[in-house]
Amino acid sequence: SCDDTAAAVLEAPRRVLSNEVSSQYELHRAFGGIVPEIASRAHAERVTLVVEKALSIAGVTLDDLDAVAVTHKPGLVGSLVVGVAAAKAIALARGIPLVGVDHIEAHVVAAMADAPDLEPPFVALVASGGHTSLYAVRSEGELACLGSTMDDAAGECFDKVAVLLGLEQPGGPAISRLAGVGDPEAVRFPRYRAKDGSLAFSFSGLKTAVLYFLKGPGGRRDAPDRAELGVSRADVAASFQRAVVDVLVDRSLEAAAREGAHDLVIGGGVAANQELRKTLARRAPPGLRVHFPPPSLCVDNGAMVALRGAQLLAQGRRDDLGLDVSPTGRA
Repeated sequence: SCDDTAAAVLEAPRRVLSNEVSSQYELHRAFGGIVPEIASRAHAERVTLVVEKALSIAGVTLDDLDAVAVTHKPGLVGSLVVGVAAAKAIALARGIPLVGVDHIEAHVVAAMADAPDLEPPFVALVASGGHTSLYAVRSEGELACLGSTMDDAAGECFDKVAVLLGLEQPGGPAISRLAGVGDPEAVRFPRYRAKDGSLAFSFSGLKTAVLYFLKGPGGRRDAPDRAELGVSRADVAASFQRAVVDVLVDRSLEAAAREGAHDLVIGGGVAANQELRKTLARRAPPGLRVHFPPPSLCVDNGAMVALRGAQLLAQGRRDDLGLDVSPTGRA
């Protein structure tokens, strides 16, 4: 769906036999973000090799597969097209069912591949470079969005603030490392809360607050940092990270309370953030279990798509070769 070429083999309902990911970090690092054309070309070059490796590690061949699941929304259109074309080719050649999977729904259920006792109902936060959303999973067939970001996603905000601080990409891990030696109370950055009481997120104001703090009101991103700051870059990183974590934790716990949930699942790349993990573990009330998938299931991966696909197939869902992609997810 973006810059990771991934394939997995799942023995339904939850046993992951292989989960292979080919990252493109090095291809995009110099640009400070993902270049869609580079991403789609790299997918076209790698997808066959990644599928072959996933099959080899699982000890199966294409002839052993019962169905193919593929992400078809949301994401970069060029990336989605490559994945869907590969999945259609396998399904057509082997005469097996094809099912399209919503990328965000796959993140929502990813933890189920690592937690045998996790069953609906539960609440899930998906926080990544492209999405920040809360879902209520009331059954395997019913996923309801409780709130989502109105602008920047949490991971996107990490990446943009990392650029302001002169850090390498991806920005999340870079900021987390620098924040480890900073003071999270040095700067009080804003925490968004919707006036209507909804569970919506917004991180554009936080990003702008960091920009103005570093460059002055109205400052440009490429302007030199103000000399009179009196705080270190590590302090800014730690204070920014604390603000993001506070918002994610507050909304997640509020969603769990509203739904009366006993389980809270955290998915997406931002779920690997140690400050988020420690804060949720500390603030979770008695009776609420917090599930963090291993890093391999937090980032974009094929296992989560296979898991969601198996659920949809079990419910009788099938797609034909006319399956289309939707970069926005509205399809």
